[in-house]
Amino acid sequence: MEWLTAASWSPYAVGAGIGALSWLTFLLSDRAIGCSTAFARTSGMLERLVRGRAVDEKPYYRQFAPMIDWEWMLVAGIVIGAAASALLSQDLQWRWVPPLWEASFGPAPVPRIAAALFGGFCIGLGSRWAGGCTSGHGISGTMQLGAASWIAAICFFVGGVAVAHVLFRLL
Repeated sequence: MEWLTAASWSPYAVGAGIGALSWLTFLLSDRAIGCSTAFARTSGMLERLVRGRAVDEKPYYRQFAPMIDWEWMLVAGIVIGAAASALLSQDLQWRWVPPLWEASFGPAPVPRIAAALFGGFCIGLGSRWAGGCTSGHGISGTMQLGAASWIAAICFFVGGVAVAHVLFRLL
């Protein structure tokens, strides 16, 4: 069980585990694995705190009801699993600014938080527009040999590499 305390795991083992989880998801729920709908549902639950049941009448929330479902629990499990892994490997560190960001942009936390919020907004908008997120298209869609998902997954990698080169001056 030494692998549980390692700071990083084999990407091959993790990939196989995600593949097995995806198979189980199809087997048990007949649904593709994905996370972005959980965030859409959460926004509806937060809006319901302010506006009440009027949120349930919106066409979007009729399709994606604001509720805690298995995808929401998957996201919670990702957070809990990441925290458990960091604790077990004794690698848990609280930082507002990661070292690579600090080396490129300085130690101020406000620009880092602003960039993270802007990036999160873009990812949320893109995942709703594309009908799925990186896990939905990149894992489940490619496993089903969906052409749109393969195109999306290729674009994820190309876009990620391009943005990393621009942000961190690696060109």
